[in-house]
Amino acid sequence: MKLNSSETQRLIDRCQAGEERAFGELFERHRPFLRKVAELRMPEKLRARVDPSDIVQDAQLEAVRRADEYFRTQGVPFRLWLRRITYERVLSAWRRHGEAARRSVEREVALSRESSVLLANDLMSPGNSPSARIAEDDVAERVRRAVARLSETDREIVLLHNFEGLTSVESAVLLNIEPAAARKRYGRALLRLRQLLIDEGLPESQS
Repeated sequence: MKLNSSETQRLIDRCQAGEERAFGELFERHRPFLRKVAELRMPEKLRARVDPSDIVQDAQLEAVRRADEYFRTQGVPFRLWLRRITYERVLSAWRRHGEAARRSVEREVALSRESSVLLANDLMSPGNSPSARIAEDDVAERVRRAVARLSETDREIVLLHNFEGLTSVESAVLLNIEPAAARKRYGRALLRLRQLLIDEGLPESQS
């Protein structure tokens, strides 16, 4: 797989050449993605205590500390390396507040309304979207309930694809499986999710 985009790799090369400002530029390039990850993965109780921006800032400090290690190996795409660090910071923040981190974080995700509605429209009714017939907030809530009912394996692959915006190859790296297996897993998860959305009362395609 191609590890990094040409622009990301150019900035990495500048970092390795000793340009102090380059890492800041490199991180800023990925900040919106990391903010999305933090917002998605922070349970509601944690979001009430910690701002996602603080998680991203902590991730930046940790990334600076570990940058030389990444530059030596570059074993995964840079944004996935940053994503792992950001997720670690979420878990660390959750532990600092006295909670059992990993299982709570895995269960309690914050699905955005926009992504939830888009997923429902894509799955259920091409040309006759649920959001055209049901209020978007209601559609989003039904998607949240349906995603919560998925198995842990199915839920994770849907979160990676549809809410973090990762490709099959990137998801495969994080899940430590082959890309073909990731694509098959994702396809099966969508079929199960679609049935759960039907159970939640969303309209099926009329095409």
